[in-house]
Amino acid sequence: MKKIWVTALEHDEKQVQVVLGTIRNYGMDCGGHFWTDDPKNMSWLEPKDTLVDKETALWVLTGSQKNLEKDSVRFGLALLALTVQAKKGYGFPILFVDTEGDVNSDGLPTPLKGVDLISIGSASLGAKMVAKVNTPVKKIDTEYRIDIHANRSFGLWFEVGPYLDKVWHGALLGVYGGGIDFHGVGEAGKLPQKAVLEYPMKGLKLQLGEREYEAWAVQNNLDENHSYYVRVKDMPGSIIFGPYTAEEEAEVNIIDLY
Repeated sequence: MKKIWVTALEHDEKQVQVVLGTIRNYGMDCGGHFWTDDPKNMSWLEPKDTLVDKETALWVLTGSQKNLEKDSVRFGLALLALTVQAKKGYGFPILFVDTEGDVNSDGLPTPLKGVDLISIGSASLGAKMVAKVNTPVKKIDTEYRIDIHANRSFGLWFEVGPYLDKVWHGALLGVYGGGIDFHGVGEAGKLPQKAVLEYPMKGLKLQLGEREYEAWAVQNNLDENHSYYVRVKDMPGSIIFGPYTAEEEAEVNIIDLY
């Protein structure tokens, strides 16, 4: 049976019961949790297994603009969204139930830019959720892959690589804020136990507008079955990644994490 998972950004049981009650009134299965803002201990991982489960058809966020003011909250939501999208596709539906009518989607991190906003008092809330649960996930292709591997013991890693028949002749990943302390190359989908790096580079400086990114890079060839893995420190506000080039200008992908 298809299921809806609710993440409440504010610990307000009354508001949550409104959403859960609406879901149940429409005959749908649901579950949920209250968000814990503790990225250092990777609390954002808590609902991951439920969200990537094949039966979960919709992720619902509830809260207001006040709940999104902290960088750490937006950072955790961005990481969780990237993790879910890597497993279920970029078209996986996310619905933000606005409890105060003041959420500004322009201020959301890149992985949440496509969410639909709806007021908690809207008469169409239930119908909206039913429609999303029963609409096939739209396939959205990109020229890249990105996933996250995270654990308190081995840290936070980004996995990037080309999609489908694309080939990268080298790869780079940079962070704005935070830092990088390790990198590797290996099979897609799992952190490499060991790796041979071709011409590894550290501490590259890339200027994009007013932001300066610190990047690491390798010149290994990557296809859809092989990825570049980079471990980041602290809480970078944005990352850039793509194929490596020695030219002064390069095409890179940018994802703002808060």
